Amino acid sequence: MQRFFLQNFGCRATQADGAALGAMLAGTGLSPTEQATSADFIILNTCTVTANADDDVRSTIRRVHRQNPDARILVTGCYAQRSPEELAAMPGVLWVVGNSHKIQIPRILSRASFDFHGELPAAIHVSDIGEQREFLSAPVEDAGDRTRPNLKIQDGCNNLCTFCIIPSVRGRSRSAPASQIVEQVRKLAVNYKEVVLSGINLGRWGRDAGRPQPMRLAGLLKLLLAETSVERLRLSSVEPMDFSEELLELMAASPRIARHVHAPLQSGCDAVLKRMKRRYRCRHYASRLLLARRLMPDAAIGADVMVGFPGETEAEFEESRRFIESMPFTYLHVFTYSERPGTPAAASAGQVPMAVRKERNRILRELAAEKNLAFRRGCLGKSLSVVTLDEGTPALSSNYLKVELQHPRPANRIVKVRIGALASGGLREETLVQLGA
Repeated sequence: MQRFFLQNFGCRATQADGAALGAMLAGTGLSPTEQATSADFIILNTCTVTANADDDVRSTIRRVHRQNPDARILVTGCYAQRSPEELAAMPGVLWVVGNSHKIQIPRILSRASFDFHGELPAAIHVSDIGEQREFLSAPVEDAGDRTRPNLKIQDGCNNLCTFCIIPSVRGRSRSAPASQIVEQVRKLAVNYKEVVLSGINLGRWGRDAGRPQPMRLAGLLKLLLAETSVERLRLSSVEPMDFSEELLELMAASPRIARHVHAPLQSGCDAVLKRMKRRYRCRHYASRLLLARRLMPDAAIGADVMVGFPGETEAEFEESRRFIESMPFTYLHVFTYSERPGTPAAASAGQVPMAVRKERNRILRELAAEKNLAFRRGCLGKSLSVVTLDEGTPALSSNYLKVELQHPRPANRIVKVRIGALASGGLREETLVQLGA
């Protein structure tokens, strides 16, 4: 039996795409392997959100080709959509398949010949992703060893943020049908306690141009709660203005929805937000976060923040830092601005020196660490609902904290634990001795 090795890079939507692709390949008779060195096919499902993401992909291609020169390498995903010729020129790469053709990968591999020797020109399968109107995904009933499967329910983005390459490699916003999502969650709930709903712009689910669905994200969650037995749903990143009052009130009211709000900020300075073409200002963002905190005092609240955007002055960065300091964040994902060819920001004047970008990154990471520590300290002595993961891996609380368990439990369970101490980057369950004291 021919074997395939699949490696995913990047966001939750890419991870979900990879899980679906793996299931499709297994359904054609290929056998998955965890080692690239033993694979007949090596499939790299790529990200291109930063220059570092591109570097990771290229170095991986060189490494797996060196380790297994007989393997046939197929590169897909966002980098493949953005720059197929660049990838096709790399030794060992036989196919480059953009997001526009990702669902065709099983058919492409089924036609592969194993009779040739030496290098051949890579075949490129890429078309205009902007023309794609269908939601391309395959059902994922079994996520392998994962105990928190990602289910992609939305793809693409209609925003035109000046720093972002994603709309040009993912296309316009497209939503999975509600009936399909309900059926997939039902099947996943048989084997998994927590399901993560993901998308490129998740909050736009149901709002496809010309094909709106009769409900929005809050309505979909109500439907999933009513028609499936899944014990916990978790939302991945949602744009701040899509955290409607209805959605936040539903999250606060249902114990089956994780207490976890992740709303990308990018900058806490209105002037920078305007240059980014973000569709909100700081006062709007603050209104959503403060409502989330009032409704869910124990919730995790996180954000993506970018430093060193073109033209960002010291005064603008300080304004952003002060705003972030004032908000009830419990963690941050801090990114250093990375020029993406083809985006308006990459051609803008006032590029910030890399040393300055890195220093600003350090400052916000330290602020994020302080906020996270304060949040974890506030959990001491409390009981948290956690989902148990693989053996030796900390459990994950509803409010997005890693919890080291002191008492063994089977993986893939939702249990209540009492927090006894801080741990490195997380929390530790109280011991039996402490409970009996």
